[in-house]
Amino acid sequence: MATRFSGKLILLIFTSLLHPFLADSAKAQSQGLDSTMHLLRTGDKPEWDEFNGQHFSKELTIKFNSHENVQEQTLQLRQYEVKQSWRVVLNGKNLGMLMTDVNDMIIYFSIPSKALISGKNTLQLLPASTEPDDILVGEIAMHERPFRQVLNESTVNVIITDKKNGAAIPCRVTIVNEKGVLQMAGVEADQQLAIRPGNIYTVNGKIAMGLPAGKYTIYAGRGFEYSIDSTQINIRPGERLNRKLTITREVNTDGWISTDPHIHTYTYSGHGDATMRERAITIAGEGIELPVMTDHNITVDIAPVADSLGASLYYTPVTGMEFTTNLGHFNVFPLSMETALPDPQLTDWNSLPALLNPDGSRVVILNHARDIHKGFRPFDQQHHLEKTGQSLTGWNFPANAMEVINSGSLQTNDLRLFHDWLAMLNRGHLLTPVGASDSHDVSRYLLGQARTYIKVSNDKPAQINKEDAIDNFRGGKVAVSLGLLARITVNDKYGAGDLVPPSQKVAVTVQVQGPLWTSVNRVSLYANGIKIREARITDKNKPGIKWKQTWILPKFKHDVYLVAIAEGPYHYLPYWPLVKPFQPVSTKWTPAVIGVTGAVWFDSDGDGRRSSAFQNAKLVWQKSQGNVDTLIRLLNDYDEATALQAASILMEEGWNPEEPNIQNALSNSNPAVKKGFQNFLKEWTMSKNVQ
Repeated sequence: MATRFSGKLILLIFTSLLHPFLADSAKAQSQGLDSTMHLLRTGDKPEWDEFNGQHFSKELTIKFNSHENVQEQTLQLRQYEVKQSWRVVLNGKNLGMLMTDVNDMIIYFSIPSKALISGKNTLQLLPASTEPDDILVGEIAMHERPFRQVLNESTVNVIITDKKNGAAIPCRVTIVNEKGVLQMAGVEADQQLAIRPGNIYTVNGKIAMGLPAGKYTIYAGRGFEYSIDSTQINIRPGERLNRKLTITREVNTDGWISTDPHIHTYTYSGHGDATMRERAITIAGEGIELPVMTDHNITVDIAPVADSLGASLYYTPVTGMEFTTNLGHFNVFPLSMETALPDPQLTDWNSLPALLNPDGSRVVILNHARDIHKGFRPFDQQHHLEKTGQSLTGWNFPANAMEVINSGSLQTNDLRLFHDWLAMLNRGHLLTPVGASDSHDVSRYLLGQARTYIKVSNDKPAQINKEDAIDNFRGGKVAVSLGLLARITVNDKYGAGDLVPPSQKVAVTVQVQGPLWTSVNRVSLYANGIKIREARITDKNKPGIKWKQTWILPKFKHDVYLVAIAEGPYHYLPYWPLVKPFQPVSTKWTPAVIGVTGAVWFDSDGDGRRSSAFQNAKLVWQKSQGNVDTLIRLLNDYDEATALQAASILMEEGWNPEEPNIQNALSNSNPAVKKGFQNFLKEWTMSKNVQ
């Protein structure tokens, strides 16, 4: 498992540092309290394999000698993988809470005057939640100076410019110490900055920060499309340094715009930590051009805040909401501030379509379909078959889009929602694939890390035609990105969302782009959800176009859709950290970067419509007139996906696909038909066992 601490965890926990904490300066000393990293756990078992078999404690207690402090002092510690609430307690009094953030970071706490006593003192880290959580914490030191002085021992002024025109540019700056750990900086309150430990967003490309004396690496970037520039410094007490970093666009998105259609604020959602002002800054800093505000059951207009900060030069905001119910979460847009909002206290799934999209003009996204909220999982095995996209309860599906990547709630199997989407297309649901961040925070979950690209006529960020963009989004003219951008073209003309007319030639071109700091090693092409081509790639780590290839395919006998997906390895990047799954189903996780194309459809029968595998199966069933032998024989002209849907139709018609006459008919069918029926039977049996 590729994680921040893999391969080093045992040494981190059980080996003390080889050198003592040194004095911060000649006049003000630091006291090292504990140089070890400790594994603390709430819960009965390890959350992840990296913690398996390691010694752990329920809490941490450190005894140390000191003297009563007359003035404020500062406590410093390192933390990693903190998801729940943990208290920091000194001599029985709360100093504060650990940051609820899984990233590896150095944080500080103010020690008020007289909080220390002369003689023996006790520092404790105690769980404030019973929810399972494995954390690493340690490398604890105490500074005989106030918090503000510790963080402002030296000064660094940074300006970040765009290489193309030399102008200062919105971006995110990341600071790590010599161990690669996020370092909190001392920064004066500034309306054009959003500040968190190790991360600072700027609208105007300028940052003045304080740092403790030491060695650091400072990175600058602007989301997926841009390069990363960095500088290493070794700064002494009282020193002032000036650094200029330059970034440039490495991914060509001409004719496309980036959207994150799942964005929250603490101001209106009530959890996370990003205020409206900070959210307006982070949108610009991550290069999201069509941000959709989706706070829970409320409409929010961020435009006035963006205007006041000068951030509206960089994006065109859209008002939406996350309709948060007991029957799932749905992002809905565009809305106005005057839109009458439905009551979220629902008991009937079938009431959702009319409530959310009364005239059919809105985008309705099913969010995180594999997550459980309020005891309900939309794609739970009890009422949904994942291979057929079939509802077992007769529900009318209320959305016209669904998240295939949610970077704030990744799946243990990164492609689980991707395959769910393919199955829904096979069932006849024309759903736009969506990449989104679900970010409620400034930097804990990066806004726009997963994003969706929309094909548009005007790609100027401040002048986007929202109606055009939303129409194309709803029409599937999109690509989904988590570190890679894949696009598909058929016969040099047709792309995602298009319907290709009948032709003898089927030339499918797939192109994969990415910045220098991501790579691709596999591209797969799916027809009706079945992989038909795969390319293994050796990425030379170049920016821009990383791979491009054209596959010549035989003419399709029936309507079909094509989708391509690019995958690549992920290695920890302090300036672009992927966060472990929110609701894991395994202690193992292999993170990856991914790019997914929208679906392009082939109108093989020339009727001007997109016929799904389910619709093709229904047609075959009608032609068979209920004769199973005829049904199986006719299915031989179709693919595995159609056979899978035909098996589901038989079940709905009261047949048992395991009956001898059906199995006898299958014995003479082609391998695709046999496999389709076998896959259906396997899932149908599993579903019955959990009901």
